[in-house]
Amino acid sequence: MNQNLDIQCQKTIQNYIDDTSIWEKESNCFCLSMTKVQWRIWLLATFGKFFEGMIVFMMGLTLPLITLQFHLTEFQKGTLSSSILFGILIGASALGGLSDLYGRKKMFIIEMALLSVCLVGMACSQSYLTILLFNFGIGLALGCDYPTAHLMISESIPTKNRGKLVLGAFAFQSVGVLLGILTGIIVLTYADDINAWRLMYILALVPSLAITVARFFIPESAHWLMSKKREEEAEKSLKRLLNRDPQSDMTLTVVPCPEGEENHSWLGGYKKLFKQKYRAKTILASAPWFIQDLGTYGIGIFTPVILASVLDPHVVVAGDALHSTIASIVYSAKGTALIDSLLIIGVICAIIYSESIGRMKLQIYGFIGCAVGLALAALSIKLNNDYQIYLLFLGFMLFNFMNNLGPNAQTYLISGEVFPVKIRAKGAGFAASIAKLGAILTAFLFPILMHEIGVFNLLLCLVATSLFGAWVTYKYRFETSGKNIENI
Repeated sequence: MNQNLDIQCQKTIQNYIDDTSIWEKESNCFCLSMTKVQWRIWLLATFGKFFEGMIVFMMGLTLPLITLQFHLTEFQKGTLSSSILFGILIGASALGGLSDLYGRKKMFIIEMALLSVCLVGMACSQSYLTILLFNFGIGLALGCDYPTAHLMISESIPTKNRGKLVLGAFAFQSVGVLLGILTGIIVLTYADDINAWRLMYILALVPSLAITVARFFIPESAHWLMSKKREEEAEKSLKRLLNRDPQSDMTLTVVPCPEGEENHSWLGGYKKLFKQKYRAKTILASAPWFIQDLGTYGIGIFTPVILASVLDPHVVVAGDALHSTIASIVYSAKGTALIDSLLIIGVICAIIYSESIGRMKLQIYGFIGCAVGLALAALSIKLNNDYQIYLLFLGFMLFNFMNNLGPNAQTYLISGEVFPVKIRAKGAGFAASIAKLGAILTAFLFPILMHEIGVFNLLLCLVATSLFGAWVTYKYRFETSGKNIENI
């Protein structure tokens, strides 16, 4: 009888996280059934996406000034704008994958420390090569954050909140985009100098240092500790996470590994992604994300450039090159801020509907909506009247809304859900790396293709890729909404 009672009292880590009844009865606050430590982990994880949005998309504002100061060629502009994305590609797998080996928390701290160092380097750079180096370093840090931040959240919160809070953290990318654009507008309005771009990076440094320190004071993922057979540490971490008495008894049940996956090397974890058992999930996690990033980063980074090329006759500027460049950047940045406001609205809708409608449907509908928005933007290029501006803005705003409702948000969420804990960071990191390959292609080729084939033809190409993304999602669809992360 006692033995049966002991078995009934045993729970897995996720069972304990999902069962909040013990402390919830003692609290009168709603709080999504989460402790202060869980909320702290979530808040600290949001800043990785915030910095990505702020810094990556700020490149569209800083690049013209850097080009003017260092006399960059078109090739150098392409390599500079794509270097941060190449860093994300490497960082997501090479550094992010290390959180399967060394722990989520350790890499969570290292990535933010690396970001801070590279922001200092960017602000102090005196040559094209040093800017290229530190921009790549920023990408490494942001790439590492893709799997680690996702897993710090998803392995620490109740199943019912996972979709909402992972997407809530992802929403801060859009907040970062808008704040980066507003920062650029303010700096360029009051700092009438060719070195104004340096101040933008300094302003990003202050919060990155604070977040680096704060990440030391959170517990390690109990899921990861248990996967390393460190049961006592996992129990201590779980008690701290759930605000339970350190002396209380929390008997943990080990979730058995699938047959043949108990032990594998670091490289072996990546090989498993392509085994028959996980191949379809790897394609689902990476291929649509690659397709989505073709449009997201191409349109996101170069929206100011596209607006400037279309709206240039409306801009009144001073005669010299510096003031002309600054006036053009500020003018197009204001239009970009209006367009990018739809990113936040889109991701809010994704948070609301990701559980009720499902990840797969939102991703498919989102891709189709992106295609419609890009088609409207392409059509505006052929107009020569006042409707051109309205149709261009409508197309880009629809693209941003549907992108964040669907593929931009859902691909990030899905990548951290479909793989087991032992290879979860590697799977999410690999998917992010493949995605950033698409981002690199657009960041490098967009300026060249805009010159060679024109904005109209370029937008039509993105219409085709968006429709292809909808088809790939439908073919390999695998719904994770509402499922226990230990059982997926």
